[in-house]
Amino acid sequence: MRRGALLLLGAFGLACAAARPVTLEAGPRDYVASDYRRVYERWTRDAEAYAWTELEDVLRVTATFEAWDFRWAYVVRYAQDHSLLPDQREALLQATLSDAGANHRFFLTLAGQYYREGNLAARSTAWRVLLVDPEGGQTAPVEIERLRRPSAAERVYFPSIGPWRQAFRVVFPALREDGSPSIPEGADFVLLRLTGARGRVDLRWDLAS
Repeated sequence: MRRGALLLLGAFGLACAAARPVTLEAGPRDYVASDYRRVYERWTRDAEAYAWTELEDVLRVTATFEAWDFRWAYVVRYAQDHSLLPDQREALLQATLSDAGANHRFFLTLAGQYYREGNLAARSTAWRVLLVDPEGGQTAPVEIERLRRPSAAERVYFPSIGPWRQAFRVVFPALREDGSPSIPEGADFVLLRLTGARGRVDLRWDLAS
């Protein structure tokens, strides 16, 4: 019994382990293609919901916040891998950075007990997805896209994709309907929350000031 309790505590501690703060500050970066994996890990979080009474996992989630910093590193890596010309790379970079000002995008993979309930894009999903600020303000996504067949590039750039996981792109507006920012200026963290009757998972990004 004691060994089981220690294992449970260990799993809980892993899910809640603090990660290095990241920055939402815009501006040029000097990344090269080989920096991508390091930047990916900086912007990626893992967490799980656990049914303590049933002693089993309910949901395991990995999410990458595609913020300005991540997008810059992604385009640099993508451009090299696909031999884009300088003007093609610049057009792709400017398009994604412009979108970063309007939307907060997350690449998310998950696995759970009940496959159909884990389809976040379906009405029958067991999980509500929210972006939560430090004051408890919540923003609902404006788009959830399920990737039925992730591309070869997506499998390389997002290694959390696997045979037992569903993959999604989740988009939140930078501004809520009332005009307030979904991530307020000066916020010291932001949560991506999956919540429902079966449990709750919070993935946290601490933000550097």
